Amino acid sequence: MKVNGKHYRTIWMNNKTGVVSMIDQNELPFAFIIHEACGYRDTCHAIVSMITRGAGAIGAAAGFAMAQAFCEGIRDEKPARREQKGEGYSPEQLAFFERARKSIEATRPTARNLFYATERVYQAGLVSAEAALQQAQALADENLEDARKIGEYGSSLILNGSRILTHCNAGWLGFVDYGSALAPVYIAKEQGKECFVYADETRPRNQGARLTAWELQNEGIPHRIVPDNAGAHLMSRGMIDFVIVGADRIAANGDTANKIGTFEKAIVAKEFGIPFYVAVPFSTIDFSLTDGTQIPIEERSEDEVLSYSGPDAEGIIRTIRMASPGSHALNPAFDVTPTRFITGFITEKGIIQADELLKWKTS
Repeated sequence: MKVNGKHYRTIWMNNKTGVVSMIDQNELPFAFIIHEACGYRDTCHAIVSMITRGAGAIGAAAGFAMAQAFCEGIRDEKPARREQKGEGYSPEQLAFFERARKSIEATRPTARNLFYATERVYQAGLVSAEAALQQAQALADENLEDARKIGEYGSSLILNGSRILTHCNAGWLGFVDYGSALAPVYIAKEQGKECFVYADETRPRNQGARLTAWELQNEGIPHRIVPDNAGAHLMSRGMIDFVIVGADRIAANGDTANKIGTFEKAIVAKEFGIPFYVAVPFSTIDFSLTDGTQIPIEERSEDEVLSYSGPDAEGIIRTIRMASPGSHALNPAFDVTPTRFITGFITEKGIIQADELLKWKTS
């Protein structure tokens, strides 16, 4: 997508320097800053701290981090020791790569794309660091192309005047480009269609209010930010035509883990007969899990619930407490929406039903 007239991917890597660059989502919408991660540990920190976030972007970041680890392992191994051990990696290098992999996979345990990308780049890296770099870049390119196809298939659902509710951010910031839930909206606009988007604020990180709204404003798409608990009211008044969300992991039966609060929206949508779609690439589906009870749910710091960050009058980002002093909080990052509440999945292979997922596993 374009920002100030210049095209950006959400995240990219310089194969010569090993630096991974990414749009700092923690600074948006108040400042547009490019964050640079010089090593795999830096990239891990960027994932944990949500400098980069969203299923696709996390996957791309994980792939780049794994490639960085292979490059670091080769760079840090002394030439004399490599010569003594002959061709291939030394035991010390292999142990380093495995530790790096475990560190990367521990950053966001619910995100399926993270594990998918780490595995592919790790296997390529066992051949060579160059192969790891190529695989990481291929994954990022695939992520972009999958998102574009999701947008093309999903745009068929959008008519002139459609009113769409979304939860969390699954726009282009959440992928390498285009996004998942918002990709149909962007493609529909390219096709000349007009629609309106209601963006849940999405507490506690406020991705909807800060990121989705910023994207929609940037793309000139009419929208309103709404409180997380306003969904039932809007649906009861006939103000929503359908709901589109993204996902961080989907079980083989279609049970879907997404940002906390998604399940509530699905329940209300079913009550009012409103279609509820999940937009994802197939890389988000974890066919090793039979149902959603097996999806690990990330528990994040209570500080995200108890405080809020934003710019003061001078533009300085400050964090303030917004909850009762002395009180503690629970902060599950995701919930699981059972497949019976989901109308369909918008994928790079088309719009499919939950009971069709396994049929597409190897296609």
